[in-house]
Amino acid sequence: MNSQFPESELRHSAPLLDAYLAYFERARTPFTIPGHKQKAYLLDAGLGAVVDSDTPLYGGLDEIKLTNQVLKRAEELAAKFWGADYARFSTGGSTHANQAIILALGKPGDAIAVSRTAHRSVLSALVLAGYEPLWLSPEIDEATGVPTGIAVEEFRRVIDQKPIALLLTEPGYLGTLSDLPALIELAHSHSIPVILDAAWGGHFGFHPDLPRHAIQMGADALITSVHKALPGYSASALLIAQGQFLNLDRIEQSFETTHTTSPAGAPLASIDAVRALLEVRGEKLISELLANVDAFRRNVQAEFDLPIFLTSNDFPAGRFDPTKIVLRANQLGASGVDIEKSLLTHGIRVEMADRDTVVLLATLTDSHQDFTYLATTLIPILKANQSAPRRTATALSWSVVPTFGISMREAYFADTEMVSSSSAVGRISADLIAPYPPGVAVVAPGEILTEEIVSGLTASKAAGVRIAYATDSTLQTFRVVK
Repeated sequence: MNSQFPESELRHSAPLLDAYLAYFERARTPFTIPGHKQKAYLLDAGLGAVVDSDTPLYGGLDEIKLTNQVLKRAEELAAKFWGADYARFSTGGSTHANQAIILALGKPGDAIAVSRTAHRSVLSALVLAGYEPLWLSPEIDEATGVPTGIAVEEFRRVIDQKPIALLLTEPGYLGTLSDLPALIELAHSHSIPVILDAAWGGHFGFHPDLPRHAIQMGADALITSVHKALPGYSASALLIAQGQFLNLDRIEQSFETTHTTSPAGAPLASIDAVRALLEVRGEKLISELLANVDAFRRNVQAEFDLPIFLTSNDFPAGRFDPTKIVLRANQLGASGVDIEKSLLTHGIRVEMADRDTVVLLATLTDSHQDFTYLATTLIPILKANQSAPRRTATALSWSVVPTFGISMREAYFADTEMVSSSSAVGRISADLIAPYPPGVAVVAPGEILTEEIVSGLTASKAAGVRIAYATDSTLQTFRVVK
């Protein structure tokens, strides 16, 4: 591997990034893991291209004994930047960070208030911890058909059941947010900590035209993916916490229990570098992104009469991510899946497409030229797919109200059997089944498979949506509790 890196303006304010770059600048003859020793290219050029830029934390970014404490210094800088007491860097994505903090909250049998729009990783953590979810259903905006978050009264409904925490997914997959200050105030008045899975909101809080991040609004913990809205390495994530209502020592224990003992250096270095990038140039870069997204929306919208994008004007102030590009295919009477297929022929991949919606992820790395190419490609595709009449749309992931059968943990470990789709209605699901993206459960283990769920999943699959996590991906049969 070429050990020479271009000069980085960030390395001197990012200790992990500096350690990563310095490792490859030194002469070395390692007799340690990883087994490729940064010279797999000697065995095969393709293998070397994949692994030879890899180095671990232990014996890579730092000595085996962590003599230099570079990870600790980088995490302290992140905690300070996000205005919190505690920060940890994860190489296991928001999945690991969610599970780590959830395991630290209570004991088996405790109840926890959870938004039904939670990611699969949250439901898996509830099974691991043995908690009982108190599901909170999102409000649905009548005009757009999208979820707008959890209402204060919806949370108030479950407070007398003594939840040990309130766990929210904010922003939602379509960019919307709950009235978080009101929810946090209500929770804290009952000494209930508030944890946000903000996987899609890592850029929040660093520009006046973006929503504030969770810690700024008074939440107790924030989990975010550094590889989604931010330019970090795949599976890099950040856990930020405050100590007033949470036990930070227990979070540390849970984090280490569930994290790999061989963390890769590149994801860790990227988290540190992204923090430094936001600190040094964040507001300028976000301003450019906002301007590009706004110009793109206006250029495409000018070709159509009906509003075809979600915008901040559709929601109360501060409750939508203005960088989120959500195309409302239903307004055109078009199929989002068909639009996705046409874009793919031009080399354009989208984050998500279902029958009614296409989500295009815009980040700090997208250039003006990228948006111009997207607009000039998209407009004729939309015109070719446009038909009448338009449809109102609320995706299955947002609209199903779960029917409780047995606990998720009981269903997870139960004896099961496969039954036909027609026989599955009325039975207790042993699988978590979700359209992916967004990975939001339509049915969770322990819940009743209703006609709405079975027929809705079948229709979504027929429309070209990937249905994830079902034992039988064809949906001809379902795994149910015996």
